[in-house]
Amino acid sequence: MKVVCAAERQRIHYPHSFLVNGAQQPNPEVPERIDRLLDAARVGGHEIREADDHGLAPIAAVHTPEYVHFLQHIYERWARIPGASAEVIPNIHPDRREASYPLSAVGQAGYHMADTACPIGPDSWEAIYWSASTAATAAGLVRDGASAAYALCRPPGHHAFADLAGGFCFVNNAAVAAGLLRDKHARVAIIDVDLHHGNGTQGIFYRRGDVFTLSIHADPARFYPFFWGHAHERGAGAGLGCNLNLPLPRGSADAAFLEALDHGLERVAAFAPGALVIALGLDAFEGDPLGGLAVSTEGFGQIGRRLARLGLPTAIVQEGGYLCAALGDNLIAFLAGFEAG
Repeated sequence: MKVVCAAERQRIHYPHSFLVNGAQQPNPEVPERIDRLLDAARVGGHEIREADDHGLAPIAAVHTPEYVHFLQHIYERWARIPGASAEVIPNIHPDRREASYPLSAVGQAGYHMADTACPIGPDSWEAIYWSASTAATAAGLVRDGASAAYALCRPPGHHAFADLAGGFCFVNNAAVAAGLLRDKHARVAIIDVDLHHGNGTQGIFYRRGDVFTLSIHADPARFYPFFWGHAHERGAGAGLGCNLNLPLPRGSADAAFLEALDHGLERVAAFAPGALVIALGLDAFEGDPLGGLAVSTEGFGQIGRRLARLGLPTAIVQEGGYLCAALGDNLIAFLAGFEAG
């Protein structure tokens, strides 16, 4: 399988901290993630290639112009504020999206950043841009005839809405990939197997009937992202019935995850998509430091096999999965399982 990456450019985004239960903690979304995953792809015998520069168009297709402009320029504006923090971190948020749009950098940070887990530093935009180009390159390969390609994206993307960053995510790479595949296919499905609900992906496509979104994740009633990802969220308008959330109890292991996946795949098959995007989170692993589910390394291989049985052209987009001894093994298992079908 072709593995797409822009490691040198994606590595320069280095958020140093985030808040956990109100306390400042080291941010787990560190550059070493990309090195571990890239090494695993090499061990797995996959062909590594550099991402192409796709420009802003794939990003602009799923994000608003004012949000893209914000991401491009907020750090330099923030750095001019006397006494400002070293990274852009919001301290105030509007209570609704239709609130007035402020001129202040502080106000815009609050408007466009859902939480304190998406700090923006001096090199963040370049990494964000190339993460999106990585997803676009992999999706382009699939659109143009490859059966599958893996986008080693960093930073991840599935918590990013059309105009809102959150949870380590800025540009929604899975949505970027789906947009490229829509150039060729009338219907595309996105299957998110990350520990956390893909709330940004759901939000982008919630009122659209051409992209089906499925997310299997830890129950958000007491887990991030809290406000989205519940089973009753089915889509709206033209998208009614095109969103399926399958929340699992904390600590659920392989059997529960695979049972939910089998149920979700029946619904995906009923949608009859022409192509598939997999939002691949490896943080559902039993030993991941974020600790919400208990999928084993062998379980990731089974997930890959089941997804491959859809028989669809597939772009695999990296989401979560944090530093632990088995991080690379989990990627190897998933890709091997997918290729084995």
